[in-house]
Amino acid sequence: MSEAITQLSIQRLLSGNVEYVIPMYQRNYAWEEGEITQLIQDVIDYLPKQDKPARNYYIGSLVVYERLDAKTPVFETIDGQQRLTTLSLLTSYLKNTKAVDLAWYSSLSLHFDSREHSRATFAAIFEGRFKDDPGEVLTEKQINTGILNGYRLIQKVLPQKLKENGVSAQQFAEFLFRYVQIMRVKVPPDTDLNHYFEIMNNRGEQLEKHEVLKARMMEKLQGCQQSQNCLHTVWEACANMERYVQMGFTPGQRSSIFGEKDWGRFELANFDELTVALHRTQEVAYKEGASLSLKDIIEGPPLNAEKPDSGEEAPERFNTVINFPNFLLHVLRVDTQEDIPLDDKRLLDTFEAHVLKQSDPAVAVKRFTFSLLRCKYLFDQYVIKREFIKGADGWSLKRLKWNDSGGRIRAGRGSYVNTFGEEEGSEGVNRRILMLLSAFHVSTPTMVYKHWLNAALHYLFHANQVEAQAYLQHMESVAKAFVFDRFLALEAGLEYSAIIYENKGVCQTHRESLAAEMLESRLSFGNIENNLVFNFLDYLLWLEHEASEPVKSYEFTFRSSVEHYYPQKPLQGIAPLAPKDLNSFGNLCLISHEKNSRLSNFTPGQKREFYQKNTLDSVKQHLMMKAEPWDAFAIREHYQQMMNLLLKSLASKHETK
Repeated sequence: MSEAITQLSIQRLLSGNVEYVIPMYQRNYAWEEGEITQLIQDVIDYLPKQDKPARNYYIGSLVVYERLDAKTPVFETIDGQQRLTTLSLLTSYLKNTKAVDLAWYSSLSLHFDSREHSRATFAAIFEGRFKDDPGEVLTEKQINTGILNGYRLIQKVLPQKLKENGVSAQQFAEFLFRYVQIMRVKVPPDTDLNHYFEIMNNRGEQLEKHEVLKARMMEKLQGCQQSQNCLHTVWEACANMERYVQMGFTPGQRSSIFGEKDWGRFELANFDELTVALHRTQEVAYKEGASLSLKDIIEGPPLNAEKPDSGEEAPERFNTVINFPNFLLHVLRVDTQEDIPLDDKRLLDTFEAHVLKQSDPAVAVKRFTFSLLRCKYLFDQYVIKREFIKGADGWSLKRLKWNDSGGRIRAGRGSYVNTFGEEEGSEGVNRRILMLLSAFHVSTPTMVYKHWLNAALHYLFHANQVEAQAYLQHMESVAKAFVFDRFLALEAGLEYSAIIYENKGVCQTHRESLAAEMLESRLSFGNIENNLVFNFLDYLLWLEHEASEPVKSYEFTFRSSVEHYYPQKPLQGIAPLAPKDLNSFGNLCLISHEKNSRLSNFTPGQKREFYQKNTLDSVKQHLMMKAEPWDAFAIREHYQQMMNLLLKSLASKHETK
């Protein structure tokens, strides 16, 4: 019988001497690009540096129940199956590439109870019975779309991350299998699994890093009660990213900070003015002379007057595009204008270096506190959210609108209006900004890579006045800079920090500098560095065709699969295309992985018939479906049309003089 808690390297975990079973009561594999990218990046981040030896990186726990009636050790996976499945997919990919020697990975230790399609999909992946894609050797009934998509994402993401970080597959694999550790926790044999699940689903969360950070900041303001009150009040108002920041204050505080008439202005200049505004309400105070425990510091000062509104509109109504710990790093980067990593694993260390260990940490804490409130106010006004109303949801770009009935915000939809909706001729601009920001967002599902958000906050934070057209033009320029100065650059692309802070978001690439042969190569299948290339093009196409249906109602969604519209392995005996045309950007479009798994081998005509009855996935694909027949000539013609539109978005050297 195995030990209750066992520390395992990933090689020991997957070496095949035990079986891990995914029982029927577990949900299907569901990790998407964000979670897979984060796991890969986490491993890369902990690779040993030149001056430091390798050390173990603990990737979490795997909770299991041992089936005692089995001849060999069999563990029923209770918690951690998403991570376990991803590690198995990642190891299978490294084995299939033959970039590293994985002779020890000779048998698959992951199994599925009564899920034939999961078993078939994983068997095809593990055995490497395909040339380019596992879908080549699977029938539709054999495909588990989640598992197949996970493998395809690893095929795409791992080479990109290795290249970005200057890491070889050998270095990555050696560290992954030797130094990445997981704790296998075996529950007792008499465990009531139903009760265990109930406890797991309702378990309390441990103290988070941002709460510890708040405590450390409060300590730097020790001895100044008004300053501590201010930090606590601002922190609590900003921490709920799904609530508009005004709703995190009491009505009296709102009037002092955001104006008595509309609660829609933020005209305070610094921390001292903010402290005075809050103190004027006399709603927050410590008892004079009281000594503070760590618990007091984390929880903040007690409120001795009315509390902030709960805000019926959040979290039920709005979902945010980022969490609070990552938002703190964006604010710090905007405030200091330094190239600070947007990785919340480093939250405490980053703030130690840039705030808490400054020559005057109290001044640094006050400055950051003020910047935090200002950035949250700007974020709520000018950055998209996901809005849920009456069972429907969609992207929204809205601001809080005050209503003077009794001095409180009116409940319901009337409380929120389009951010730029009341300016003359601005309604269309509001929609364009919303579409562009959502194109950015769905292109980078991982929090650590939301550089577009940093570009937006940097512009908003330093603008004297935010005007719709200027904001739109700036973010369009940022999109072009990301696409042309970084993703399609012939040599090493520009760093995000250089684009945002040195070049102020201005695209440096001109039409004349782009060679047709270079573009054709960078845009071919397997070479496209980021989904923003597709999504920015879809944004440009939406601008051209927005008056017509179904483009008029098009919305950007998370899509991670690059589809060959003319299939790589066509059914019904149709001849395959030459590789140059098959893998041309003219034959590619971005769609959801479910549709790609289901339809990958269908003919263009069969795909057209299916998509005409379903929601539009891509404007580019919508235009491709209009060409009939879809052959090499149509692909080349479509490619040229797309290139013309992309190049048209760029200025020439003559135009920028």
